[in-house]
Amino acid sequence: MNPNAARTATLGFRPDTLRATKLRETLATGLPSLDAIIDGFPRGAISEIIGPDSSGRTTLVHSLLAASTSNLEICAYVDTSNSFDPVSAAAAGVALSQLVWIRCGSNASHALKAADYLLHAGGFGAVIVDLCQIAPRDTNRIPISYWYRFRLALENTPTILALVEKQPLAKSCASLMLEMKRKKTAWTGAPGFQLLREVELEAIPRKPIRNLTASFKAPALDKQAIG
Repeated sequence: MNPNAARTATLGFRPDTLRATKLRETLATGLPSLDAIIDGFPRGAISEIIGPDSSGRTTLVHSLLAASTSNLEICAYVDTSNSFDPVSAAAAGVALSQLVWIRCGSNASHALKAADYLLHAGGFGAVIVDLCQIAPRDTNRIPISYWYRFRLALENTPTILALVEKQPLAKSCASLMLEMKRKKTAWTGAPGFQLLREVELEAIPRKPIRNLTASFKAPALDKQAIG
């Protein structure tokens, strides 16, 4: 018997599952400290970016979109609450000519239906669904069947689905979950006339769990751009 096959059987892995795991493609964000610990965002899977306001969620999303559009991929941003700022996104390197921007007027149901259409249409490098400003009472009503449907639609495609939220929603259906935190801020100027110069952000992998965190700096554009 092949000793490698025996070891695989002992560990409880099926050979086809092990092969699929090894061959899953990822997209690097361009943030070296983060890419070093998560190996980029997994394609053909759901990722969750969670955290409070001004924690760096938008900064990370801009980095992801910039990386995808730099590969000449078409991306989509499902903007549930009309919070997307194209000026900040362009400044971060996002090619707006390759971005489909869908505004949903604070209607989470419309946002989920739009995401469903996009995923089943195919051909996108990354699809972002921004649910940050939706009230918890509404996000908690989202049927779990949506996440299973999205996961199935993504299989065997190069598309990254990134959910941007305050709290996890897809949970077990997500392959990657990153919790964002604002670590510290740098101000200059005299009291009463201070300017925000720099923000240091921290990304903590919650799934898969890593004993490492990634810190990176964001330019002080505005609160929305830092996200």
